[in-house]
Amino acid sequence: MGYAGDVPGIEFDLGIKTLERWLLKPEKTMNISLGIPRERVNDERRVALSPAGVKILTENGMRVMIEHNAGSASNFSNEEYAEAGAQITSSTEELYHESNVIVKVTPPQPDEAHLFRPGHMLLSALHLGALNRSLIKVFLDKKITALGFEFIQTRDGDLPIVRTLSEIAGSLAIQTAAKYLETGYGGSGILLGGIAGVPPAHITIIGAGTVGMFAAQDALGLGAQVTVIDKEINRLRRFEAFFNRHIVTAIANDHYIAELARVSDVMIGALSPKQKFIKPIVSEEVVRTMRRGSVIIDVSIDQGACFETSRHTTHTNPIFVKHGVTHYCVPNIPSAVAKTATFALTNTLLPFVMKLNARDTITDILWNSHSLRKGTYTFRGYVTKKNLAELTGLPFREIDMLLAAG
Repeated sequence: MGYAGDVPGIEFDLGIKTLERWLLKPEKTMNISLGIPRERVNDERRVALSPAGVKILTENGMRVMIEHNAGSASNFSNEEYAEAGAQITSSTEELYHESNVIVKVTPPQPDEAHLFRPGHMLLSALHLGALNRSLIKVFLDKKITALGFEFIQTRDGDLPIVRTLSEIAGSLAIQTAAKYLETGYGGSGILLGGIAGVPPAHITIIGAGTVGMFAAQDALGLGAQVTVIDKEINRLRRFEAFFNRHIVTAIANDHYIAELARVSDVMIGALSPKQKFIKPIVSEEVVRTMRRGSVIIDVSIDQGACFETSRHTTHTNPIFVKHGVTHYCVPNIPSAVAKTATFALTNTLLPFVMKLNARDTITDILWNSHSLRKGTYTFRGYVTKKNLAELTGLPFREIDMLLAAG
């Protein structure tokens, strides 16, 4: 049996017919009704999309519903969202019932599980460090397609949403450390950058990723002494080149961590979601050796504590003191600058939301978008991230296999 291309003229004729079908019958698109609920957890002040982002979506044919006052903590009014084309609702139940796509900043809470309808799509953070197995089980039972901000990945391996929020978290980590070093907050009373004749503070950053880069950049800008440690030598080489050797680097082993803890005024846990770690990298015994009035900023707390003494805190009660060391372990650090963070999240998230409007079904959307496929962690009643399945003990299937099954 020959192929169409074996017979002169047939291949050309088939191409013309395909083109005619495409022109005469445009590809159907999924009818998106997008819901943006108000955030209700951990003093979360951000909102998933700004009014400007909503306007772009509505102009492209999407229906957008937003819960009353969802943007108020970020200083976006209901009127701004209404002018952008969103429908304002005071009923959370109505928003979930009328939407087929839910976009949130933080993971849904257990008391929100009943709001999801079978077949819903969810875009939000997952926060492995505060994972709720029962919620994931609900997603499987209802066949929710859930995508995590931490997993959405471009073909070059970049995590664009994580990167954007990490930039903010890195800068805020230094700003926060400077505040809690002040005497009035129980700190050691050291000025981060020092002055002429008085040495600056010494800052150790654990993790040579985006958080670490922006933290180091801001710390150096203030004049602090900076040491960056990481388990991967190539990441440290990149940091040395980027900062023109104005920082000190060291491999993250027990010896260096113990040595640096004794001399550091600030230690920042900045491990990225890609750097999988099962137990805290800094033991309680090492924390005991830190100077009284020194500060720990555990940016990694939402993925799993970097310090053994860390525990979740909130923007309302952001710190606690253990072994004479001030601990700041707020998982949603960017929420402290909610408006900037919302603009930044909108800029990064919007292109991925726009992809939802380009296909007929969720299967088509995921099949044709590498980034969204990578971001999926539950689909068709299965967990599609192996590490998440191992953490929860729930059934696992590769996303590509589920999509190929049709």
